Amino acid sequence: MTDTPLWPSATPVPTARLCLEPLRVGHAREAVAVLDDARLHEWTGGTPCTLDELAAKYRRQSAGRSPDGRHGWLNWMLRRLADGRLVGTVQATLSRPERGGLEAELAWVIGVPHQGRGYGGEGALAMAGRLRDHGVVALTAHIHPGHRASAGIARALGLRPTDRVDEGEVLWRGPVTALPARTARTPRTSRRPAPPP
Repeated sequence: MTDTPLWPSATPVPTARLCLEPLRVGHAREAVAVLDDARLHEWTGGTPCTLDELAAKYRRQSAGRSPDGRHGWLNWMLRRLADGRLVGTVQATLSRPERGGLEAELAWVIGVPHQGRGYGGEGALAMAGRLRDHGVVALTAHIHPGHRASAGIARALGLRPTDRVDEGEVLWRGPVTALPARTARTPRTSRRPAPPP
């Protein structure tokens, strides 16, 4: 018998304009072109990954859990239904606090040419709905105070800023029950582009 918790798996999630595809290593070749833009790191720091770095990251993330098993990782690529192109990613890092139910730290990144069309909000809301189906009761996100687009997505998810600041980013928090009944159109990008390796 093991003490390592079991975590939910990412499964496809359809929306009106997107399909959230569970992350595969094979996505790296297509995704590197979408994510190879220094402007995506304006609020989060870092630099774009090379193809080899992205493939290695996706190999780790597609395992579905951290190496020590303490966190579950659910990662999806956002594919636009109209033309089949990848437009970004959404992801959740799951944890089980000592008290309360399952929690998820959320992140989203939309490629610069696809920003301003509501894909970030649509994908994040669909992901949050799937997390609710898996028993997640609370959502969090870390957002730079100047990143208004990401703050808009967080609000659409029912999250509210807290007084806590980690590495220059404000912690937003909210219950999954605050999710709206329908997917809202909310613009743009991100927070932490990947769960810890």
